[in-house]
Amino acid sequence: MHSVNTAEFTITDTQHISSDIHGIKDHQISPGCLRTIARLQEAGYTSYLVGGAVRDLLLDRIPKDFDVATSATPDQVRRVFRRCRLIGRRFRLAHVYDGAETIEVATFRGSGDSDIHSEHEHLMENGRIVRDNVFGSEHEDAVRRDFTANALFYDPGKHLLIDHVGGYADLKERRLSLIGDAETRYREDPVRMLRAIRFASSRSLRLAEETRQPIRELAQLLAQVPPARLFDEVCKLMLSGHAYKATRKLAKYSLFKQLFPDVSVTLTADGSLQASPMLVQALRNTDQRVRDELPVTPGFLFAVLLWEPLQQRMAELTQTGMNAMEAMTQASDELLFVQSRSVALPRRFGAMCREIWMMQHRFRHRKGKRAVRLLEEIRFRAAFDFLKLRAVEDPRMVEPAEWWEHLQTLGIERQREELGLPANAKINQPDRTGKKPRRRKRGRGKPGSQPSSGGG
Repeated sequence: MHSVNTAEFTITDTQHISSDIHGIKDHQISPGCLRTIARLQEAGYTSYLVGGAVRDLLLDRIPKDFDVATSATPDQVRRVFRRCRLIGRRFRLAHVYDGAETIEVATFRGSGDSDIHSEHEHLMENGRIVRDNVFGSEHEDAVRRDFTANALFYDPGKHLLIDHVGGYADLKERRLSLIGDAETRYREDPVRMLRAIRFASSRSLRLAEETRQPIRELAQLLAQVPPARLFDEVCKLMLSGHAYKATRKLAKYSLFKQLFPDVSVTLTADGSLQASPMLVQALRNTDQRVRDELPVTPGFLFAVLLWEPLQQRMAELTQTGMNAMEAMTQASDELLFVQSRSVALPRRFGAMCREIWMMQHRFRHRKGKRAVRLLEEIRFRAAFDFLKLRAVEDPRMVEPAEWWEHLQTLGIERQREELGLPANAKINQPDRTGKKPRRRKRGRGKPGSQPSSGGG
């Protein structure tokens, strides 16, 4: 039994839970991870499987990654393993290579005390902590993690689950709890609010009362987070296979408006998501594609998310006498610029948004070379899927979507007839592999489209 006290959390009883209770089996853990832990233990170091892998095993899910925490320093880890590389600056990690596997090994990190700040820790005026991490004990390592469910250690050698913070009981109750005072932890790092939503949504956990209670009041703290970091977090949320559920929770806790200030998303009295039918369908389609292990690109999702405010701004510009394409161009630039202040899209995804939006105007051309050029565009499939989503809320788009879908099922000769082309006209069939066509000399390349990106 151990007792560790910090300003944030008090541990009174460390639990050692046997295999007949926790039910974790070694065959559920990657062989490379098991060998890494065994080698470190044989060398005299305390070593465990940690974090999300332990959480997911207890929830009967297949972990994506297996991480190791140890008492060995990075240099000591490197001396144990011949195939090992140290990475990181402020806190060094070891990557151990076992066959095709790469196992991340981290030294136990120091306590997250926020009352007594060491020379390695700096508290900013807004309460956020910038910490030059230091090594510590396994107890300190557990306490400094964000949620109790992520602070469990598993020792494969002894088949023991080690719980310093009550995470096992929380998981048995399917409850997600922050370690320590929730407001303090959110102020230290506001992204923890998004992580709470992601874990609750993707693992079907309920937020503990003390964990969820401060979120609405502190939602505006997301404005302090670099927009590029928020893009990464939004992608994790939206591409988790639970985008619809996560969006409902973001709206419920006033977080969605912080991320997408121009997008209208709220909840009805009964808790249903109130958004454009196009967006709702896109979220559901995205979830299904993730479950089917099909590709989804953030560029497509952002194009859907921002379509409604784009149309509103275009309407304002056309009223000033600007034509539709000019209005589309200016509205796209303005909207993506404003959005970048909250969640910044990398340039390639912003370009994809523009291409998808611009191509919508071209679907009205069904005859001749202009229709052929559209069919051969690299982004054709994404733009077509976007058109089908538009048909969900705009009856005028149903017939065009059906026509273009039918066209793609036809052979070359029938396509020529539909497009009003002469019998000898060349039509390059779109590449359905999703690979970007290679450039070839003198126009010998074979243009194609990328696969559906989340809307079909």
